Amino acid sequence: MEKQNAIIIPARYASTRLEGKPLIEVDGKPIIQWVWEKAKQVKNADRVIIATDDERILNKALSFGAEAEMTDVNHKSGSDRIYEVVKRHPEFDIVVNLQGDEPMILPENVDLVIRLLKENQNADISTLVRELTDKNDIENPNNVKCVFDKSGYALYFSRSKIPYERNEGKSKFYGHLGIYGYRRESLKIMTELEQTSLEMAESLEQLRALQNGMKIITGLVQNSLIGIDTKEDLEAFKKAIK
Repeated sequence: MEKQNAIIIPARYASTRLEGKPLIEVDGKPIIQWVWEKAKQVKNADRVIIATDDERILNKALSFGAEAEMTDVNHKSGSDRIYEVVKRHPEFDIVVNLQGDEPMILPENVDLVIRLLKENQNADISTLVRELTDKNDIENPNNVKCVFDKSGYALYFSRSKIPYERNEGKSKFYGHLGIYGYRRESLKIMTELEQTSLEMAESLEQLRALQNGMKIITGLVQNSLIGIDTKEDLEAFKKAIK
């Protein structure tokens, strides 16, 4: 069986801040279609699948030509949802969890997530970071910060400002972008592990991996994404594409 690299886009209808978010149309296309079209441009991806818990999203995805699968409505996280799909596909080797609300993602950044795992055999998971220079961005708890070692492996993620500056100007700050690449076995392990104390304290799933000794390799990119969580984010995306 030939191994494949897959991008899986989890898309839920229910959202506390923006109900039916994947189906909101911008410039004549639902947000989920914007994300899917970017994913289809990724050179190293063999398959792109939308994983949803709602038949409205499934039917919309099928209508614009996407491969889509239904998943359990009770999943607690995106990684649980994508692993349900992965279990149906023994050919999937590296799997990218691409959020369904990131219509500005660059295909080359998704390629980097795949390449990081291919080039770093000790890594279980890959993800992306960008440098933060704005003081408000650095201190905003909605912007997750990351510190990593000299080889690019994550040491910690936090909503707090890390590192703490006892001596100002000695370190740069990096924000985490919410895209992950998993080896198949790593994704299985992640979904079977219990939530950890750090994960529950910060509400950051990736801390479950770190606290259990899994290795997360980071890649540095230049651009900032417009993730759509609120009406304000939606308006910012509309302005950006114009």
